[in-house]
Amino acid sequence: MSSTLAGWLQALALVGALALCYRPLGDHIAGLLTTAKHLKAERGIYRLIGVDGDADQRWPVYLRSVLAFSAVSILFLYGLIRLQTFLLLNLGVPQMPGHQAWNTAISFVTNTNWQSYSGESAMGHLVQMAGLAVQNFVSAAVGIAVVAALIRGFTRNRTDRVGNFWVDLTRIVLRLLLPLAIVFALVLVANGVVQNFHGFHEVATLAGDPQSIPGGPVASQEVIKELGTNGGGFYNANSAHPFENPTGFTNVLEIFLLLVIPFALPRAFGRMVGDNRQGYAIVAVMGLFWVASAALITFAEAQHGGTALNAAGAATEGKEQRFGIAASGLFAASTTLTSTGAVNSFHDSFTPFGGGLTIFNMMLGEIAPGGTGSGLYGMLILAIVAVFVAGLMVGRTPEYLGKKLGGREMKFASLYILTTPSIVLIGAGIATALPGERAGMLNSGPHGFSEVLYAFTSAANNNGSAFAGITVSTDWYDTALGLAMVFGRFLPMVFVLALAGSLARQQPVPATPGTLPTHKPLFVGLLSGVVLIVVGLTYFPALALGPIAEGLH
Repeated sequence: MSSTLAGWLQALALVGALALCYRPLGDHIAGLLTTAKHLKAERGIYRLIGVDGDADQRWPVYLRSVLAFSAVSILFLYGLIRLQTFLLLNLGVPQMPGHQAWNTAISFVTNTNWQSYSGESAMGHLVQMAGLAVQNFVSAAVGIAVVAALIRGFTRNRTDRVGNFWVDLTRIVLRLLLPLAIVFALVLVANGVVQNFHGFHEVATLAGDPQSIPGGPVASQEVIKELGTNGGGFYNANSAHPFENPTGFTNVLEIFLLLVIPFALPRAFGRMVGDNRQGYAIVAVMGLFWVASAALITFAEAQHGGTALNAAGAATEGKEQRFGIAASGLFAASTTLTSTGAVNSFHDSFTPFGGGLTIFNMMLGEIAPGGTGSGLYGMLILAIVAVFVAGLMVGRTPEYLGKKLGGREMKFASLYILTTPSIVLIGAGIATALPGERAGMLNSGPHGFSEVLYAFTSAANNNGSAFAGITVSTDWYDTALGLAMVFGRFLPMVFVLALAGSLARQQPVPATPGTLPTHKPLFVGLLSGVVLIVVGLTYFPALALGPIAEGLH
């Protein structure tokens, strides 16, 4: 069987599996976010942290809870990393520098998982499990909790309450992420992913040279790395490493895991607002962008321009031969359209247009389908903008799901849209203007600029993948990218929760013949156009200086 045919079959199998999970998983998520019943274990956690599980919070209190939990998580993880040389299962790894530990702690708490270090040589097993893997669970849960609060803003009327963050966080971890992680971790182990507490094994290669091979609790971290759209690899090679991703089946399974929750959340949205058609419209837009991106990246990587590419038959540099071009393109599209950032190939080795598409995917705002929770609330913000644009065209006050979109709501939506591009473009501009940071680029010209643009796009959008070819383990980059991750994660959440509070206080408006139907193909097309126009107007000059210039040259 050719790799191209295998790639098509994998894509079809993936679409089928996601379609089968869309309804049951989405209904389960909606149920756990709306039920008034608490499990016994959940009540025990509420008593332990001193929370009233039946008391809802105003949006400022919900926001303070998100920020306080995240701040404590950063401090805890930073301390754990800095002290790992004194802890059990440290494998004798050297102490991580303070600036790098700070960057790493922020990275995992913000669901970015940007790694300026080599996982197998910088982290012991205890830090991998008790620090990084734990944050993979709770950072994913935070994103889902925030979108739950936004949805409640649409469903609730004349109230200032948007839910209870601690209840949402606990339920998402215990009822959603943990059960799925246990099941699929066993599947990964059964298919060859490593799960042990071994240290480094010294072996001889076929050439007779010594090689040090580390073991570790890989499967338990691999599963939540994908399921929670986190992306940080146990090994430096990430999902290209055979201990993390040994076979073609595990490759498809990992793509499925990083897509299944983001694609199921629109169903939960439809159930919670009482109109499943709204969920179908949102998931249709997500699906269109995902299919288009996977096809375009695969096409770009299959081109034969140049002597080396003609000899190989495609752009095979930086790709695992056991996966091939199609599976690598599918993984690249999926991981950059979500906030996962895991890689099974080297994006820096992609063709100019193939690599440019991975940057463009992140510039969309991680919305197709995006990260766990963050993808849906990003898409809903753009849906609000699309409804507003439609209202301007017909000269009436826009309404979405029975709520009027006035000046206050549109200010929050506008601030949300402007935040991430500002961080990306200002950060990349400063980095390319500083002589010392330009010296860290291993490539000059458009490709060197693409590497810097990719780094800040990845950090600000909480993706975490890297174009490589640039030295980022410096004080300046650890600090700058850390700030990009913090502001890129939490500033949008401020505007989302403020918007939720504003919507929840409104009296619902009945639909009239002039109300824009937001569940029909017309709205799907309008929303898709708004996404492309917003991204195009914002980022096209930067893309023209980087991957487009390189591709045309």
